[in-house]
Amino acid sequence: MKQKKLPMRMCLGCGEMKPKKELIRVVKNKEGQIALDLTGRMSGRGAYICKDKECFRKARKAGRFEKSFECRIEPEIFDSMEAELSEEE
Repeated sequence: MKQKKLPMRMCLGCGEMKPKKELIRVVKNKEGQIALDLTGRMSGRGAYICKDKECFRKARKAGRFEKSFECRIEPEIFDSMEAELSEEE
């Protein structure tokens, strides 16, 4: 029987390729709102990070979210996403 291929994604923080289910999706929708997508089903442009807060901080410090979404992100949005990530752990 043929084995099903696992979708792999790269973490913006550490740069490692990991299975999609092990990562958290950050999404930018059509209105330009950016949020964590814990279900992985929201529509919009997605970027992935590990479930580790340290990876989130690395991606934020390096400006990888802004580069991925091609827009400026306010610090309040980052703070709310980090708080939501802390609740998830």
